[in-house]
Amino acid sequence: MSAHPPTAPRRHRHSRTTASLLSLGALGTLLAASLTALTAAPAAAAPALLSQGKSVTASSAEGPFAAGAAVDGDLTGTRWASQWSDAQWIQVDLGVRADLSRAVLTWEAAYGKAYDIQVSDDGADWRTAGSVTAGDGGTDDLALSGTGRYVRMNGHTRGTGYGYSLWEFQVYGTPVGGPPAPGGAVRVTGGQGDWQLTAGGQPYTVKGVTWGPSVADAARHMPDVKAMGVNTIRTWGTDGTTKPLLDTAAAHGIRVINGFWLQPGGGPGSGGCVNYVTDTAYKSAMLAEFARWVETYRSHPATLMWNVGNESVLGLQNCFGGAELEAQRDAYTSFVNEVARRIHAIDPDHPVTSTDAWTGAWPYYRRNAPDLDLYSMNAYGDVCRVRQDWTDGGYTKPYLITETGPAGEWETPKDANGVAEEPTDVQKAEGYTRAWNCVTGHRGVALGATVFHYGTEHDFGGVWFNLVPDGLKRLSYYAVKKAYTGSTSGDNTPPVISGMSVTPSGSAPAGGEFTVRADVRDPDGDPVSTRIFLSGNYANGDKRLVEAARRALPDGSFAVTAPEKLGVWKVYVQAEDGHGNAGIEARSVRVVAPPVTGTNLALGRPTTASSSQASYGDCPCPPERATDGNAGTRWASDWSDPQWIRVDLGSVRSFRRLQLVWDPAYARAYEVQVSDDGANWRTVHTTSDGNGDVDTIDAAATARYVRLQLTARGTGWGYSLYELGIYA
Repeated sequence: MSAHPPTAPRRHRHSRTTASLLSLGALGTLLAASLTALTAAPAAAAPALLSQGKSVTASSAEGPFAAGAAVDGDLTGTRWASQWSDAQWIQVDLGVRADLSRAVLTWEAAYGKAYDIQVSDDGADWRTAGSVTAGDGGTDDLALSGTGRYVRMNGHTRGTGYGYSLWEFQVYGTPVGGPPAPGGAVRVTGGQGDWQLTAGGQPYTVKGVTWGPSVADAARHMPDVKAMGVNTIRTWGTDGTTKPLLDTAAAHGIRVINGFWLQPGGGPGSGGCVNYVTDTAYKSAMLAEFARWVETYRSHPATLMWNVGNESVLGLQNCFGGAELEAQRDAYTSFVNEVARRIHAIDPDHPVTSTDAWTGAWPYYRRNAPDLDLYSMNAYGDVCRVRQDWTDGGYTKPYLITETGPAGEWETPKDANGVAEEPTDVQKAEGYTRAWNCVTGHRGVALGATVFHYGTEHDFGGVWFNLVPDGLKRLSYYAVKKAYTGSTSGDNTPPVISGMSVTPSGSAPAGGEFTVRADVRDPDGDPVSTRIFLSGNYANGDKRLVEAARRALPDGSFAVTAPEKLGVWKVYVQAEDGHGNAGIEARSVRVVAPPVTGTNLALGRPTTASSSQASYGDCPCPPERATDGNAGTRWASDWSDPQWIRVDLGSVRSFRRLQLVWDPAYARAYEVQVSDDGANWRTVHTTSDGNGDVDTIDAAATARYVRLQLTARGTGWGYSLYELGIYA
């Protein structure tokens, strides 16, 4: 809603062009001279109004006052209005390159006090054609010279407390030639070992990031992306939601590698199998879908190239094997070539590539996809091997690295708890630097990279790879910025964490405490606040980071409350400096059943059950494995209700406590029953809200037999216990 009326009184119009008053005699002489000149040479075409009704974008819009209202020809009734902040812009695409003569800006009461008129051939590289430093509203009529297709009012300072608001933004000039390729044609030029990417005829090295935030947040994040020195972002999918991202990228001089997703995308572990040999319906549908969006966005100034598929050659191993896998890989890459041909027929001005995660995919592309302009590869810890693989393979096309960064979870050694050892912040930053050096070191072949990942997720994968998890800048962010711009001079940089440890790392009691230590220093001397998070990715599949309960200890370490759920958890120390930066380090901790004092009467005793799984995963899982004292073995029942498991203590014994260590297949409702003869049972404990954590039950009784009567499962599986302990 606008706080100032859309029909606010208009200022007196005045012009910034000046002319001297001529005497009548002088005017007559001038007219005579003009007539003589007209007879001597053909008249030049009068400048035309080129902007009206053309495509227009803006940095923002206030409520209903959209950018299109500034070029609709209505000088008094409709207007564009920006948000109430400086550094706003409005940009018109004239549709053709033109010799420019003037720009007329008819301001509403909310005017620009200081602004530039900028011109561009491609919507990415701008030059200033005129400036106003002391505007006072009304109508500004500015003389322009030179040629261009895109014209932008780039506002620096508002004249009021409102935003910028234009009744009309008019650009005059004379079209020259036909329309150029939108944004400038992008080409792969040169020859074997001496290739180059060009955009609008100029050399172009991809300095990129893969794009993680939502399209709705593009305007908020893109200035920061630009400040990193990024000139390219990569996406994995292109559809009707893509345009705002393209518009925002173009407004900041950033181009986009528009991706198209094909199944099974994402490499090992990804779902979505397609039979590329026989499924003609799927291929026809995808071909039509991709062609639709190429037609839609081929003229967009942000478009750099098209990328068909992501890691599917490798991913097909999830669906097929043996000779059939080979046939599918040939069929898939042949389909990629069919897509490339279709794209080239629609858009000859932007290259086509295809990404995989394995240089072993390149022989398939060489054999079956000759219409690709270049190859693309996702490579992390082993990115520097790509150059040698390219050389050894004798390939005849250049390549891009479309994902890279520090070593991933699949590449690092295992820690003492058997999970991937996450690199430190310092190691991650070094990983980005190393990757970029290896890319730029393969001159004439590697045409750049889009590093993984400009993302804001603050979860297991986000902390491993994101440059700005939860909006906080990491050491890796500054490593990428330095790689792309050559400097981070003057930047306030994140705290650095070292010497992180977790004690005990292999036996933290569920619900108890463990100790976390870390040394934190801030290079800029900023005060630092420390937080601790836990992720259950390995324990229960939950990748979220949840802030942990903790208490500070006198030596600067923290006592952290362990989760109730058993298994390996990730522990994160996050140090924030108050300037939007954070250092984050991670270690693992194994949460185990809390110790119970006394003798385990069930250990090694005869154990029977209503059923057991003979085979599935780690089974056979007979009942005696619940009383063998080994936390790594388990009993598992059939997948039905009810079930039971029973222990014979050998004689009537007194006990006071039971401990049930559940597998993820747990009991939601059960009873603890005891008997002296194995026939007549009495109940000593009942629950109906089991959650699958360790159940430590105070149930004093005297009996020979102890039975769990299991009546309601907590999952779709059966019942499964790692250990059933009965303590005297």
